Amino acid sequence: MTGMISLLYILLSILGLSFLVFIHEYGHFWVARRAKMKVEAFSIGFGKPIYSWEKDGVKWQIGCLPFGGFVKIAGMQKEGSLEPYEIKDGFYSKSPWQRIKVAFAGPLVNIAFAFAAFTALWLMGGRMQPFFEFTPRIGWVDPNSDLYAKGVRPGDVIEEYDGRPFSGSKDLLLPAASNKKQIGISGYKFDYMTGQKVPFHYQLPTYLDPHSGNYELHTIGMMLPAGYLIYQPPVPFGSPMSSSGIEPGDRIVWANGNLLFSQPQLTSVINAPTVFLTVQRNNEILHANVPRVHVDDLQMNAGEKGEIDDWRHAAGMNQGRLQDVNFIPYNLSLDGQVLGRIDFLDETQQTRAFELCERCADFNPLELGDRIVAVGGLPVSSSYEILHALQKPHAVLIVERGKGLFDPIAWQQADAQFESFQSADLQKIASSIGTSHEISSSGNLYLLNPVTPIPFGQFGVEVAQKFENKKKEIEAQTDLNKRNAELKALQAYENQLMLGLKLKDRDVIYNPGPIDQFALAIQDMGRTLGALGKGSLNPKFMSGPVGIVEAVQRSMDSGVKNALFWMAVISLNLGLVNLLPIPVLDGGHICFAVFEAITKRQLKAKTMERLIVPFVGLIIAFFLFVTYHDILRLWNRNN
Repeated sequence: MTGMISLLYILLSILGLSFLVFIHEYGHFWVARRAKMKVEAFSIGFGKPIYSWEKDGVKWQIGCLPFGGFVKIAGMQKEGSLEPYEIKDGFYSKSPWQRIKVAFAGPLVNIAFAFAAFTALWLMGGRMQPFFEFTPRIGWVDPNSDLYAKGVRPGDVIEEYDGRPFSGSKDLLLPAASNKKQIGISGYKFDYMTGQKVPFHYQLPTYLDPHSGNYELHTIGMMLPAGYLIYQPPVPFGSPMSSSGIEPGDRIVWANGNLLFSQPQLTSVINAPTVFLTVQRNNEILHANVPRVHVDDLQMNAGEKGEIDDWRHAAGMNQGRLQDVNFIPYNLSLDGQVLGRIDFLDETQQTRAFELCERCADFNPLELGDRIVAVGGLPVSSSYEILHALQKPHAVLIVERGKGLFDPIAWQQADAQFESFQSADLQKIASSIGTSHEISSSGNLYLLNPVTPIPFGQFGVEVAQKFENKKKEIEAQTDLNKRNAELKALQAYENQLMLGLKLKDRDVIYNPGPIDQFALAIQDMGRTLGALGKGSLNPKFMSGPVGIVEAVQRSMDSGVKNALFWMAVISLNLGLVNLLPIPVLDGGHICFAVFEAITKRQLKAKTMERLIVPFVGLIIAFFLFVTYHDILRLWNRNN
């Protein structure tokens, strides 16, 4: 059923693009007939006609290749010994002004359709779009980037990116596809607990985004803007979240000491090799994220290992090897009091482990005399309870809850409502986690029951079978290096811890006026063509007919309004590109007419041929180039 719907959308997309071509060519046709030009043929599509008929002396036809089309007007080329301008009722036999009107009519119709579509969208109340497209807040920063090393974190705000005001995800696309060696970023670091803002401005080197695959996009470490994490029911069978107490429409805002701004950040938090502890230091309760490692990684003498082994048996952990037991790099007393640090066997591993902890919001290295009162939100009172709790990762989550809290709002107001909870409420709940006076709710915030994430590969028989099939597919490859790399990546993905929850961003209502929408579309097109002309944008990121059909088909999945929007954008691009002063395009014919009007000299067929033929070759080559990359992107996405 899904395949049939996809096929229907593809057919509708092709029909939609054919409609844009039809109205473009009909614009030429309509004005040409009124200029008393002889129209010989009207074709939608190229290649051999699959259907044709004749009316009023015009051959109408549908070509076998449903991309593009043409209106054939007499006198567009030399006929026998006659020059184009000598052919009766031909295109070049008419005055320059008449030819300009005919050439301009096609693009004008496309531009008019785009404006009409933008107006219709505005009258219909606009489109529903995800919040991350319209926020300057950072959702995720590559931890290995220079940007991260400068202290920029999720939740910080970007004001300018690559020399332009930053408003959301769209502003990342062109710089990512460019060949720039450096990109500038300005904004401020934001402490959500205190409200403190610290401005920053950096000029940083770009590098290949490791997650862009064959797209080969470049970044400075700013991976995506912030988004909401709103739970969409139901909880899948076997999900760790089934007993958490989460409710439909809850927004996850906090996990293991970290305010959350994106799905990748949440995934990183629950997969971090750290453990979230509640600690009593003197008369104060605080939280700490500390390394969670194997006993085998620590410098422990026989007596210390023997003590842990005793705790292991007291906790009923009689399976497996002592070396593989999880622990923390601290000596503990029987009641969970810290007696001192334990060094790692590998100094590099030790440095790396504590650097990871420093990235956590709650970085409080344990001190002598601290007593651990909870592990991952689970209360503990003895060393063997601590040991038992350390064997599995835990996620402590706080959600925002409220009827209508995340209903769609206008895109201009969405960012201001991102902080729709009080930091005091968050602090009140977080500071009580794992204590005897734990606070389960404050304001519109609620503490969930501790959750134990599980590896992705364990989410049911169907998921496990998919991983097994993919593994066999990779093992069949002959390239040993590629096979090993892909097997390693697959294993990491299979072992990635998951909460088993469907999360979505908040919908916002995007409804600028038709003039604003029209101007923005022209601005985006201008930036793209400018970057392409300067050589900073690789042409492989441009879309040909296959890519355009795919874009329209995908937009249909998200509603008629999005499909109409993309039809408007494509129509506008079709109209404006055709006005470029390139001999084979409408803009070229306009230039020929202007030249004739100024010089009073009519161009001969040989002169026009010398101007047009090279550009025809270039356009065909460009068409084949972008189509190849369209197909390559589709292949990589589906495999």
